[in-house]
Formats: sequence, C-alpha cells, structure tokens
Amino acid sequence: MSKYPVIAGILSYGMSGRIFHAPFLETNTRFKLRAVVERSKKVAQQRYPGLISYDDVDALLDDKEIELVIVNTPNQTHFEYAKNALLKGKHVLIEKPCAATAAEAKELFEIGEKQGKYVMVFQNRRWDSDYKLVKRIVESGVLGEVIEFHVRFDRYRRDKSPKLFKEINQPASGLTYDLGPHLLDQVIDLFGKPKDSIKLTATHRAESEVDDFFTFVLSYDHGLTVFASSSLLVAQPLPAYVVHGTKGSFQKSRADVQEEQLDRGMWPTDERFGLEPVGQEGLLTLINKNNQKQIFYKEALKGNYKGLFNAVYEQLRKNKPYPITAEQIIWQMELLEKKGWNT
Repeated sequence: MSKYPVIAGILSYGMSGRIFHAPFLETNTRFKLRAVVERSKKVAQQRYPGLISYDDVDALLDDKEIELVIVNTPNQTHFEYAKNALLKGKHVLIEKPCAATAAEAKELFEIGEKQGKYVMVFQNRRWDSDYKLVKRIVESGVLGEVIEFHVRFDRYRRDKSPKLFKEINQPASGLTYDLGPHLLDQVIDLFGKPKDSIKLTATHRAESEVDDFFTFVLSYDHGLTVFASSSLLVAQPLPAYVVHGTKGSFQKSRADVQEEQLDRGMWPTDERFGLEPVGQEGLLTLINKNNQKQIFYKEALKGNYKGLFNAVYEQLRKNKPYPITAEQIIWQMELLEKKGWNT
C-alpha cells in the first residue's frame, strides 16, 4: 500500500465534479486525477490538460490504473455505481446520500469488506468554517451542558431545479435526501445516535413532486433536543446554528465561502481560500457567576475541504480510519428513510 499518489477518477464532471472534487485532486500531491466521465460536453480538459474524458461510467471503471472512484452522479444511481466500482476492485468515495436506504448502505459496506476495498462517504460539510467553529464551541464546554441545538440549511428556490433528477418522485429525491444528509451528519458527529426521532416533511412549491421542507426532531438520553430543518422557500434565513446550554448560548450564520470560491475558479491552494468575510462572527452569550450577561464575538475557523481528501488518503495509504464511519452513515440513512408525517 505504499504506492503514491492515489490515482482517482470522477464519474461526472458536472457541478460537483468541477467544484468539489477535481480542484482538490489536482492540487493535492497525494492524488493524481486521471479521468472523468463526460457524456456530452467535453470541457474538463480545458482546465486539466492531459485528463482522460470517458464517454460513460463503465469505461472509467474498466481503467485498471484508477484506484479510487468518486461517485458523484444523481442520487438514485449512487448504490448501483458504487457497487459496480467495488466489484471491479476500486475504492469508492460516494457523495451523499450514499444510497436510498440503510439496507443498500449496509450492502455497500459489506461488499467493500469482502473485496478488501474502502467505502467512504463524502460529507464535506464537516469541514465548513461555520460548523468547525460550532463544534469547537460545543466541545469546549463553555456553554455547560448543551440542552438545545438547532441547525438549518435554507434557500429560496421557488422554481424547479434544472437538475431534473432532484425534482422527480423517485428513491433518494427531494430536499430531505439532498440537504438532510449534511445536517444529520453534523448532528451525529457532535452527539452520536439519537434515542428517538420525529420526521416532518412538506411540499409547498407549485407543481412540485418532491418535498421542499423538512424538520427532524431528535432526542438524546441526557435531555438534549436537536432540531434539524431545511426549506426551499426562506427569503430571509435565520442563523444556521443556535445552541443553548446551561451556561449560555451560541449562534452562527451559514457563511462558509468554499463553494462560492471554487465556483469562481479559485484554487484550494490560494491563501484566501476558506476565509469567511468580516462581519460573520459567531455570537457567544454567557451568564457569569453574578448572573450578568457577557457577549463575545468569535471568528470562524478556516474552511478546509482539503481535510476530507487528506482523510481519504490516510485511510487508503496508512489505514487510518476515515472519520465518517459506516456506523454513522447507517444511523443517518435510518433517519432519512424513517416514515414521517407529511404536512
């Protein structure tokens, strides 16, 4: 396992391939980006000369030099393509959701174990600047015992997405499966598996076939209640994170800039990459021993999706466990597919 670097291929050079994967594989010397799949427009070579552009998924999976396959195709194809890649002797990094059900996710992990290949899920939002600060605040204990945690991911998109697979009523479609994995992964990372859960979904946009609103209410043994919510019809977003503890509160807006910077063409090696703009600081409110309110403004940590790819490398080359575990992914999938109330 000493071969260096990891030779990788990406199954789609759409938005996610162009923004979330190719720039990190290109600029990280631990990886070599060998190939992508482009079914129609061939544009990847304009930025990555020498890159192989395959016409279909099977052609890339048959490339014997590729060790790691990034499965970033439409949600309903993740299970099939990841399974095929594993059976052809590839490690896989699968975008969220990794499958449509917990049973499918378990099958992928079982196939990976039998094949001697790693199954990793791309939960990049653990490396967002805003979440990294929230995690530091929670784990520092400054808030005392956390009793209430709110996390939101809101947008305003009244019209249907041009990505039709997101708007068709099929497995792993709708807002719950689109943004739910991000929120649930962060909650699980912080607090583990919930004791119980309630799932609410709704469809508000005209002629929509899929849900465009969800809320999960999660309860934990030590009295913590978590609310994870998202909507496509929020014109003025609330703070993305609100945390209440026995000693104080903390709130933080969603302000990570990595996606925007990458979309503009900034490389992850730029010294400005991942730095939040001034004015987005988190608000920490503590109550001291004299029952007086103290207010502090906390700058976010630097966003760093490079950390995820370094974790992939450490798993593949040094057998260091990937931080998003199979157990955590199964918990997430069980919550996503749980029968809920449609309001």
